[in-house]
Amino acid sequence: MRIRPATQADLPALQDIERAAGEPFHALDMAAIADDEPPTIETLESFRTAGRAWVAAEADGATPAALPLAYLIHEPVDAAEHIEQVTVHPRAAHRRIGQALIEHTAGLAREAGREALTLTTFADVPWNAPYYARIGFRVLGEAELTPGLRRIRAHEAELGLDRWPRVAMRRELTRGGPRSRTAP
Repeated sequence: MRIRPATQADLPALQDIERAAGEPFHALDMAAIADDEPPTIETLESFRTAGRAWVAAEADGATPAALPLAYLIHEPVDAAEHIEQVTVHPRAAHRRIGQALIEHTAGLAREAGREALTLTTFADVPWNAPYYARIGFRVLGEAELTPGLRRIRAHEAELGLDRWPRVAMRRELTRGGPRSRTAP
């Protein structure tokens, strides 16, 4: 597997990954999430042209533009790099591909002088907040939310995402490397 910048040709595949990754939400009675449309091509293209869209693809050497198995999009929010979306196709689950994309983003964030990674996610979905806690993120209390995270959370509430408990999470970055724990 290799991590590379997303190409314009990848963008429909990223939407397919998002749709496939939504399916397990049906089992949690979260059909609105499972059936939600993925980010538009225009939205993905804006992240791509800004250099903030990455894919993980099979690294077989023969196909340098192998189809993505996962993707991550991010943007600066306050003094942190905010992970807007990280999604792994279910056929590639449990291979630490999402974690590899997060570590890649952590390296980019460090180089850019960011102090942390942030994200917002569902509190009780096993592959959301509990997973991120295992790789070094912590839940932020209301008083710890930055102005940018407050705007993101307000937008999520407008979209109806707060029908299920959501949290903002943060992982501090250090100069020497990631501050993460691997799952037992």
